[in-house]
Amino acid sequence: MSAPKALVDTGFFKHLLPRFSLKTGIRITLNEDAGAVAFGADGRPAFRQGDQIWHFQGSDAAPALRFEDWLFSDVGKGTIEGFKPGGTQLFSTDIVVAAVEDVFEITGDTVLGEKVSLGKCGRCHVVNEQNKMKAIGSTPSFALMRSFDDWEARFTAFYVLKPHAAFTQIEDVTAPFAENLPSPISPIELTLAEVEAIVAYVASIEPADLGAPIQIQ
Repeated sequence: MSAPKALVDTGFFKHLLPRFSLKTGIRITLNEDAGAVAFGADGRPAFRQGDQIWHFQGSDAAPALRFEDWLFSDVGKGTIEGFKPGGTQLFSTDIVVAAVEDVFEITGDTVLGEKVSLGKCGRCHVVNEQNKMKAIGSTPSFALMRSFDDWEARFTAFYVLKPHAAFTQIEDVTAPFAENLPSPISPIELTLAEVEAIVAYVASIEPADLGAPIQIQ
């Protein structure tokens, strides 16, 4: 086994390895060179030391696989957390990888977005009060869709969602309609800048108030 000096110097392996050997009869020794197993900055997250996460890398060798199974078992985790030099627990197996939330950056032109929405989307959807009486009643309004949790994704990629893909063309993005599958209606043709503008406009819309959930007695 190989491990960084900083980890070896804690005395951790004098605690860990004998307990594994006692359980399995397999003896593991530390080696400055690469070994069948290793701890370091790469591999499978194993345990935390403050802000430092130590990772484990193993091999397909049977003893290495046995050690990995034991290390990540409840017994192994308990052994890791049981290392308490001076009465202080040094390591924790409670490793929470924080998810990095994607920040949706809206950069489009809202004025252009309203104009394009009314001109290209307004024949089916109610965009705002200007086309309230000119849309198709069975299609959701922009205000209603703005209330959806995934509204950004819906508007950003609407042209690949049904039924839009059958009649929408985005310049330099979508492939031409197949000769045997022409658009069933007059095609909607947009640029990516216009799509971004639509998204920016929708972001400025007040979501529809759907009221409180229905209570069934």
